[in-house]
Amino acid sequence: MTGGLGGAGERDVTGGLGVVAECGFEGLGAGEVAAWSTHPHGADQLCEAGDRLYSRAVRRGRVSREEAEAVPCLVELALLHPDPDDMGRLVPTSPQEVMTRLLRGVHEEVSASRARVGSAVAAVEWYAGLGGGQERPAGESAAIRVLDGLPRIRAAIDEATGRCTTEVLTVQPGGIRREDELNEGLPRAMEMRRRGIRMRDLYTHVARHGQGLLTYMELMGEAAEARTLDEVTERLLVFDRTVAFIPANADRTIALEIRHPALIAYLITVFERLWRLAIPLSAPLPSTGFEGITHRERSIAALLAEGHQDAVVAERLGISVRTCRAHIARLSETLGAASRTQLGVRIAQAGLDGPPRGAQDLLPGA
Repeated sequence: MTGGLGGAGERDVTGGLGVVAECGFEGLGAGEVAAWSTHPHGADQLCEAGDRLYSRAVRRGRVSREEAEAVPCLVELALLHPDPDDMGRLVPTSPQEVMTRLLRGVHEEVSASRARVGSAVAAVEWYAGLGGGQERPAGESAAIRVLDGLPRIRAAIDEATGRCTTEVLTVQPGGIRREDELNEGLPRAMEMRRRGIRMRDLYTHVARHGQGLLTYMELMGEAAEARTLDEVTERLLVFDRTVAFIPANADRTIALEIRHPALIAYLITVFERLWRLAIPLSAPLPSTGFEGITHRERSIAALLAEGHQDAVVAERLGISVRTCRAHIARLSETLGAASRTQLGVRIAQAGLDGPPRGAQDLLPGA
């Protein structure tokens, strides 16, 4: 959806989850290099032979070294390790531990992307301030333009929408989308659909609970695709990969219109990485892996473990502070915690302090 600034495919080893892919060949012996060239993947995308042998090891509790020789990737990725009681056999690392490793990698990448976007916005504001008051030579196009006030922002977005010919990418933070906001943007979106423009939108998981968004996506049909994450970056609109809009203050009454190719490329890279990690709106959210704990409570637990206050947790997940505290109370009851300090301990003990995303879609063979 291209509202104003005011308002289970194949797993990808290049998305930052690969254990070996990030490391290159530096420090590997000849045998290890040969193993990597035969089995170029990480723990999130095992080869067929590795999938079979690891599954067999989990079922039986161990496999022989001879069986593992043909599948060196399992040892290299620490999915199999020597049995201390029988050095001729290998035992599997538990699937729960493998899930934790993979999820930690996802969480670190999302956190790093959010931090980089924040740094980039701050740098853009600083550089834009340096050029204030200077006259631009006639005919020179503005790489960064400051749009002060909602009327100017809407006018610039309307112009970009009218000139768009191929694609729109958007990040829409916050919770459930308001009906009036969706209705306001629907005519523009339908016009772009008529012109054959493809739209991809990122929302938070909370937005799934709004009937307005589901109706909007049905109306857009194949022209629009939406995915969700526990958290997304600040609002972002990108048209035809040539012009982008981002907010420049907290209440989004000032925006930056960006046309610099390097900055546009950077913002698109961030979007595409988040897109790979997101879950299609048409697909159900994966299981949390913890009985009695909802997906939202899983997300809240991870943010509390990072030391965030209730208001920050609520803002990042797109819910009210009151709703957030109700979930925290239920989480405390489920984990048997009598205080916030004890809740933090229980969260860590239960393994809820990692990234708040289901792991079933990341497991080998899933």
